[in-house]
Amino acid sequence: QVQLQESGPGLVQPSQTLFLTCAVSGGSLTSTDYFFTWIRQAPGKGLEWVGGIGATGTTSYSPSLESRTSISRDTSTNRITLQLTSVTPEDTAVYYCGRGPENSWGQGTQVTVSS
Repeated sequence: QVQLQESGPGLVQPSQTLFLTCAVSGGSLTSTDYFFTWIRQAPGKGLEWVGGIGATGTTSYSPSLESRTSISRDTSTNRITLQLTSVTPEDTAVYYCGRGPENSWGQGTQVTVSS
C-alpha cells in the first residue's frame, strides 16, 4: 500500500520560494499505472488542484498557478518536489500530495505565508 508524506518549512515569508517534498513509499514514481498530484486547501476554502506529474515526468499545472509552479521528482529517493515562487499570504494553505487514480493522500503539511 502506498504511503505519502509531505514535508515543508511551515512558515514562509512573502515573495520567497516555497519548497515542499512528498516522500513516497510502497510505490514507484515511474509506474504507468499512476500519477501524482499536489492540491491545497486554504482556510475556509475548498480544495484547489495545484498540479501533477506523470510516470514519464510530464507535468501539468493549474492555469492560475502555472507561472509560479514547478513540480519535479527524484526517482532515486522516490520523492516529489513542489516549488512555488513569489508566495503571498493567499498561498497559505494545507498542501497535500496524492496518487491517482485511486486517490491515496498524505496527511498534508501546513504552509503559512507571513512576515
